Amino acid sequence: MPGSLNDINVLDRSPVFVSLATGCTPPVNYTINGNDYTMGYYLADGIYLNWSTFVKTIPCPQGLKKKYFAAAQESARKDVERAFRVLQARFAIVRGPTHFWDEETLSNIMKACIIMHNMVIEDEGDIGNNDFDGSDANPPVEVSHAHIPEMDEIIQSHYQISDNATHYQL
Repeated sequence: MPGSLNDINVLDRSPVFVSLATGCTPPVNYTINGNDYTMGYYLADGIYLNWSTFVKTIPCPQGLKKKYFAAAQESARKDVERAFRVLQARFAIVRGPTHFWDEETLSNIMKACIIMHNMVIEDEGDIGNNDFDGSDANPPVEVSHAHIPEMDEIIQSHYQISDNATHYQL
């Protein structure tokens, strides 16, 4: 899709939330502090919207219980982000654009990269390169900027779908 795809505006296009909205997710039931919940939740930082499926950290936690929760939540979120950065540093396919891959293909790619990463660690051991920041050892992926005719058709279709004048005519 044209435009910026960042953490916020990608939510409208996320198959995770489409599945959640259409009821196509596994059943989830849990109780916290006497409140029953039927949807899973995702750890998020403060930039995300205040949706019922996001658990954000407590900005200025007061008391030991809230401080412990904030520290544990931030730690878990950072672990997930670091794991993804490790995969991006090790496998160029994870760094590249994914617009034209379907969900199943993306899932298979991620699983394969995780398995290969674990095989490398098991076979070679952690060779001391814990700084997976994508520096010299992993040069950036070269992206072609050549004209793609199919992309013109996709962009034109998107403009037709979101055309306000046609909306008001209907």
